[in-house]
Amino acid sequence: MKVLHTADWHIGKKLYEYDLYAEQVAAFEQIRQIARQKKVDAVVIAGDLYDRSVPSEEAVSVLKRMLVKLNIEDQLPLLAISGNHDSARRLGVGDEWFEHNQYFLKTELGIDAKGRRTLEPVELGNCQFFLVPYFNPKASRTYFEDDNISTMAQAMAKVVAECESYFKPGLAHILVGHCFVAGSSHEDSEVSSTVGGLDEVPVSLFKNFDYVALGHLHNHQALLADNARYAGSPVKFSLSELTNQKGVYIYDTETNDREFVPLKDPTPMVSLTGSLDELCQPAKYNEVADQAFVFVNLTDRQVIANLVEKLRACYPRLVHIERQNGLEGIVQTPSVELLKEANSPLKMTAAFFEQTQGLTLSAAQQDYLAQLLAEIEEEQ
Repeated sequence: MKVLHTADWHIGKKLYEYDLYAEQVAAFEQIRQIARQKKVDAVVIAGDLYDRSVPSEEAVSVLKRMLVKLNIEDQLPLLAISGNHDSARRLGVGDEWFEHNQYFLKTELGIDAKGRRTLEPVELGNCQFFLVPYFNPKASRTYFEDDNISTMAQAMAKVVAECESYFKPGLAHILVGHCFVAGSSHEDSEVSSTVGGLDEVPVSLFKNFDYVALGHLHNHQALLADNARYAGSPVKFSLSELTNQKGVYIYDTETNDREFVPLKDPTPMVSLTGSLDELCQPAKYNEVADQAFVFVNLTDRQVIANLVEKLRACYPRLVHIERQNGLEGIVQTPSVELLKEANSPLKMTAAFFEQTQGLTLSAAQQDYLAQLLAEIEEEQ
């Protein structure tokens, strides 16, 4: 049996001011094509289908269309769980009748209307799938009726123990989860809430599973354990993911092979460093596709009027500007002693500028500042 593993679609997410629906749909169509080419037997979506717990109408429509294409048009079984960005209750509406078309969705630890516990496996082909939705220790205390659970590691140990109690020999055992596994790396587009390691789960807990299909972290190389992988997000959601190769995993239960299949970036993302004059040279901006998402690290020190408009004239999809030598670059604040020695507002401002920017005010700048301070004093 071949299983396609994807995760972290985050439908409805924005890149600063830009909607990413077009990019998400384009990536999805690639995933759909891979499923056909690889002749997969099922698709796993390991959480964070939506970006917000209350998704917009457009986000709901986009995700619905994606699931319909995979499950109904392509007749592929779907196995999905909720992530920390999803609303378990909202996403889970309809889960009982979804099963009749082989769309298996788990969003909460509990017991369903048929009396089945969440962790009871879904059996397809030669596989047992254990769908473990995102949860916190409080939810696990209720599910296991154990008030001694205080960390995710303790909770996941109980989850794994129950899953293993359902193991049938001769079948492949696949766990689908959405959590932070110890030893993984993560980036700013998925900020970890880990405090003192309380949310970390040891990868050794999963040693008895044939494959662990994870979601939560957006880099497919965040964890390279023998039997556990993060699929990563199919679209780049931040500058920190600039160099990440996006894709999906294909797990073959017959050979135990795990193949990473890359996706093409629907829209290029680039990071540029230079002065405004350098960045606005035709030789520079002509190298960048008009539709590219552009992050700029500006080296100019001076204040520049209409900066965004000037850059956007060259880079239509300008996303963000970082001032390399601006306030973001301050690493030292003026000492109290230095400010005490500056016995006038003019001297104090000049001292502040020199210590934070490493430059001395020019004569023209001092004259302008003196005039401005005089006007302020008159108004008072």
